Amino acid sequence: MSQVIVRYRVKPDRVQENQELVRSVYEELAQTRPAGLRYATFRLDDGVSFVHVAQIETEDGSNPLPKIEAFRRFSADVADRCDEPPVVTSMEEVGSYRFFD
Repeated sequence: MSQVIVRYRVKPDRVQENQELVRSVYEELAQTRPAGLRYATFRLDDGVSFVHVAQIETEDGSNPLPKIEAFRRFSADVADRCDEPPVVTSMEEVGSYRFFD
């Protein structure tokens, strides 16, 4: 099992576009329901920063997200949408309450 957090800041005029792309990912995830993935996205209170949290529990350890067409569209020009590019950090759960249920 692996857990990652991704944080980035988009350009103010690209927030709506980013949110639409993220929502498209969740729409496709709801349709395809890939096994072994827990995933959430949050917009922070500054209005332009986003955080994605993923827990990968696939049998082979691979991340199903790159196989999702909507995720590929989201990722394709993410650097162009950002003032601060995505930073991916692995994390280890110390404790949680119903966070990944």
